[in-house]
Amino acid sequence: MGNADLRALAAIEEVSFDEVGGSVAVDAHNWLYRYLTTTVKFTADGAYTTADGEEVANLIGIVQGLPKFLEHDLTPAFVFDGGVTDLKADEVAKRREAREKAEELRQAAEDRGDAVEAARLEARTQRLTDTIHETSRELLRRLDVPVIEAPAEGEAQCAYMNRVGDVDYTGSEDYDVLLFGGPRTLRKLTSSGDPELMDLEATLADLDVSYEQLVDVAMLCGTDFNEGVPGIGPKTALKAVKEHGDLFAVLEARGAEIAYAERVREFFFDPPTTDEYDLDATVDPDVAAAREYVVEEWEVPAEEVERGFERIEESLTQTGLDEWT
Repeated sequence: MGNADLRALAAIEEVSFDEVGGSVAVDAHNWLYRYLTTTVKFTADGAYTTADGEEVANLIGIVQGLPKFLEHDLTPAFVFDGGVTDLKADEVAKRREAREKAEELRQAAEDRGDAVEAARLEARTQRLTDTIHETSRELLRRLDVPVIEAPAEGEAQCAYMNRVGDVDYTGSEDYDVLLFGGPRTLRKLTSSGDPELMDLEATLADLDVSYEQLVDVAMLCGTDFNEGVPGIGPKTALKAVKEHGDLFAVLEARGAEIAYAERVREFFFDPPTTDEYDLDATVDPDVAAAREYVVEEWEVPAEEVERGFERIEESLTQTGLDEWT
């Protein structure tokens, strides 16, 4: 998800949660998918499957994952993807194919009695179903966490909110946040331990390039929205852009092409975003309603989520986190 080649170029440092209090726009699909796969991998399927066969591992993930924000005085807003741009059609198809292959391998592992391998592969087959979308939003609303609907890419909306100063950070594992101009991105918010801070200005300073040139470097390597140029990795791309000035000069010098290069480039510079969101609200989760929704309505065993709900209640008392502004 995103341009992993940027890991080799981005200015990323481990930081303490004590340094990063404030507000964060969370790339909801990115965050949910990681908790979804982890829950499925390490939790018996009966814990997140209703009598009707609906899988709602996301509800366990949210209850277990949300306290990490609140316990560290970090107020989240969850930003959900809107429509998928046609530029991403190839990437979506690749991910679907990978899930289908993983499902074939999972079934084979199950048939031969390899429960460990089957569980590992089950995590790779996960997708955000309509039920997961709906129940995630409903649970977050009961917990009084802002839910924002992006017109297109969630990480682009997060980056915009961070850039205009409405939140202090973007929360995502996706390196594309840099390409959408996100100033400060917190990574590893679903992992144990402290997060990483990815800083756009520090990245540009370290590489001695402009923001536009950073996008050009990424496009030469390949992004979710375009195939890269064969044989070009991050270091070669950086050197070429600095030598020739921009993407198009590099392509001309190499006699190479990138399909829809101008459209992709412009999409990073000016993605669809919205100002229609409300962050000016007191954080006052209705834990009782949330617990009833998860345990009674969606049949998740109480023991799977009780400690998470307790941590949510405790965190609001311990940190004093009670409002956005």
